[in-house]
Amino acid sequence: MQTEFKTVIIGAGMSGLAMAARLKLAGETSFTLLEKAGSLGGTWRDNTYPGAACDVQSHLYWFSFGDQPDWSRVYAAQPEILHNIELFAEQYELEQFIQFGVEVAEASWCDERQCWVVRTSDGREIRAQVLITAWGQLNQPSYGSIQGRESFAGTSVHTARWPRDLDLAGKRVACIGSGASAVQLVPAIAGQTAHLTVFQRSPNYLLPRQDRALDTGERQALRDDPARYTELRESLYRERDGWAAGLALDGNDVREQFEKICADFLESQVPDPELREKLRPAYEFGCKRVLITDDYYPALMRDDVDLVDERIDRVEPGGIRTADGQLHEVDVIVYATGFRTLEVTGGVTITGRGGRPLRDAWGDGPQAYLGMTVSGFPNMFMLYGPNTNLGHHSVLFMVESQIDYVLRAVEALREQSAAAFDIRPEVLAEYNETIQRQLSATAFAGSCTSWYKTATGRVVNNWPGSIEDYRQATKDFVLEHYEVLGK
Repeated sequence: MQTEFKTVIIGAGMSGLAMAARLKLAGETSFTLLEKAGSLGGTWRDNTYPGAACDVQSHLYWFSFGDQPDWSRVYAAQPEILHNIELFAEQYELEQFIQFGVEVAEASWCDERQCWVVRTSDGREIRAQVLITAWGQLNQPSYGSIQGRESFAGTSVHTARWPRDLDLAGKRVACIGSGASAVQLVPAIAGQTAHLTVFQRSPNYLLPRQDRALDTGERQALRDDPARYTELRESLYRERDGWAAGLALDGNDVREQFEKICADFLESQVPDPELREKLRPAYEFGCKRVLITDDYYPALMRDDVDLVDERIDRVEPGGIRTADGQLHEVDVIVYATGFRTLEVTGGVTITGRGGRPLRDAWGDGPQAYLGMTVSGFPNMFMLYGPNTNLGHHSVLFMVESQIDYVLRAVEALREQSAAAFDIRPEVLAEYNETIQRQLSATAFAGSCTSWYKTATGRVVNNWPGSIEDYRQATKDFVLEHYEVLGK
């Protein structure tokens, strides 16, 4: 089995597959994708819970190159997205480059050979000049810090690890969490369960989704006229990128408009004043992820659904004990508690120049120049890395800018006859100082607790501006920003 490649990509989700396709289009075939699962798809393979769907319009949630999918809905559901990912891999004949069932345990930079040595969990070593991580930010489930979780006598599941054979009919079900997964799951299972209890730590801002199926004529018109498809995509792009202004902490028309839409939506869908106050956020719009849904509020209005905003004290064999002493007896606990977003390492031990672990370089939380490169880790590029998440748009546009940047870097390696590029520490430091200053003026740095930031309040996941801002920041590979090795 081949053990040396020009490029190793870790992860065969959307980012990794797009990177592979662009490498092929550039004439490069000395690469491999290492995928720990037995199939491709990443987050859209893993998240199969009832109601799983995208919260960005379908026609925005795809790449700018290659065939555009024939989407069936304004907002696509998980099965359709995964199917289109599989078609994408077929179109570019990518499966021949993927090694399935290969979990990466460690990736180390070899100073002597000036290459990356990737060690797999089965003991193999793979060497590469360039290492690209494509595991994203939302891949390692978090169960929070709830005590007694292992003591529960019933069934426990995480939304990102949903069992195919789980039957909720007639069961008393608890959903811990009220975020992005929960607002999709709760309406999908309410009515199936004997009773559903939703445990909310803090309320969220909700915008109406206005989802619907696309009729045959609409779909046919887009298939017949690529220019019409492009016009729709560009219109949605411009509209969503304008939303970035609403995430600024200072008052502006966009922000005020969104706050009013959320407040009106809550008022119109929740007539019960007591429940309405439980669902009203008391922090800045955008401080937490803004959720898009049509049917979450109506689901909470059902007689067989309860919303509990009392703090969870612990899990016991018979159910969930809240801080007021009440035991909520349930048969199934669903953890809609998100992911371990502050690691951004995919669970892989990464070691750079001089044997320095990445966790040491990230003592104050993840940081990377343009979200991609870290000083002391030559030729390592992260797709959807630190500070590249969005609160307003499709992250695939960010990923495409990153892929373009990586391709320019690889071309520069050839032009310079160099072994590697390493971002200069002063460049990284200046970049992070600038971006943290910009983030401090956004809602991401607001008064709430969120998965966007560390315990010290440093925002490590999100980008502070628009996608156009990021495109400008990444449009050039500036060689002077890097130390050139092995020339």
